[in-house]
Amino acid sequence: MRDDLVAAGGPLCPGCGAALALQYALNTLGKKTVLLTTPGCACMGTLTFDLQTLVRVPQIFTLFENPAAPATGVKAGLDRSGLEMNVLCFVGDGGTVDLGLGGVTGAAERGDPVIYICYDNEAYMNTGIQRSGATPYGAWTTTTPVGERMKGKGRFSKDMPMIMASSGAAYVATASVAYIDDYVEKIRRAEEVTIRNEGMAYIHVQAPCPTGWRFDTSETIKLARLAVKTGIWQLYEIYKGKRLLSWKPKERVPVSEYLKAQGRFRHLTDGQIDVIQSHVDEVWRRIDETL
Repeated sequence: MRDDLVAAGGPLCPGCGAALALQYALNTLGKKTVLLTTPGCACMGTLTFDLQTLVRVPQIFTLFENPAAPATGVKAGLDRSGLEMNVLCFVGDGGTVDLGLGGVTGAAERGDPVIYICYDNEAYMNTGIQRSGATPYGAWTTTTPVGERMKGKGRFSKDMPMIMASSGAAYVATASVAYIDDYVEKIRRAEEVTIRNEGMAYIHVQAPCPTGWRFDTSETIKLARLAVKTGIWQLYEIYKGKRLLSWKPKERVPVSEYLKAQGRFRHLTDGQIDVIQSHVDEVWRRIDETL
């Protein structure tokens, strides 16, 4: 690990998974990095309330929906100036899976050699816990409430890593803050891909949110690890058209252990839990068929 490039004292919530993801991303890439962030939880980890920066690298604060576009220009300008620097977009699921979808898939299709990390806390957490395209089936949010007519979100989340792979990203990986060594190695591979000018490198990292997921702030890593052990969150890489699993549970833990540890799923019926278990089983059946 290189010098710590994120200063202490930011106004993020205790136990924030996104804070871990940001710290390890910047510390791995080092000082020769330009960081682009958007409104969201990430900006709370990089800016104070009076807009003083908390990161020790150049930072550009973009609009919610367009970090990939200025990243393209920044990288082109650095290359024209002969400066070898990483360009890193660090953006939440709302700014990636929903609002920024056109921009990020466009940058992938163009082959822009930038690194894009989506920290996925599975809702618009910074603005009040509204559902996003990455919010999982059955989850309570303020826009998917629980009552007589609605029992949480009624649809499964978008498969953003596969969307990026099909859009032409040179390197795609999933990661978890519970498996830091794996995450760091994938960041390094992403850096290598962009240095070789092969195209965009995209990493989708799960970042548990105690506030929105309703769990104790001391259990962030426990929840992230359970997500992988149940198979709800898969760890893999896609490079040159081939998907490789980074880690596969020898025997998957029932999804109920993960779901019942979070308040956002407290309302789930046995039937809904069965739907989620069946969905996870089907995902792994397809993975096993292609490996």
